[in-house]
Amino acid sequence: MRPEERSTIQAKISSELTQLRVQIHQLTKLTQPIAPDCSLGRLTRVEAMNEQVINLKILEEARLRETRLQNALRRIDHEMFGICIECEEPIGIGRMLVRPESVRCVGCAL
Repeated sequence: MRPEERSTIQAKISSELTQLRVQIHQLTKLTQPIAPDCSLGRLTRVEAMNEQVINLKILEEARLRETRLQNALRRIDHEMFGICIECEEPIGIGRMLVRPESVRCVGCAL
């Protein structure tokens, strides 16, 4: 991988981490427990709890992606960054720009 590609990917990772941290902060607020004395009707309360479960799943996925992006940022200067862990061929720059945390090429990821 060329140095300019690495720097482009590094900037992409930093940008995505910033966006994810904002999303995680917002989701953390949305997933706070719903107080039993909250003045919601019964159906509205059930809807709020269902929405909370969905937001918890989204929050879990966002935190997982944040961890993967942080790991990619740590590995970016390693010579094996951008090399598929399965076939040991270079991962396409297009894939790395879309999913910079990728450790497998498209062929091996399927």
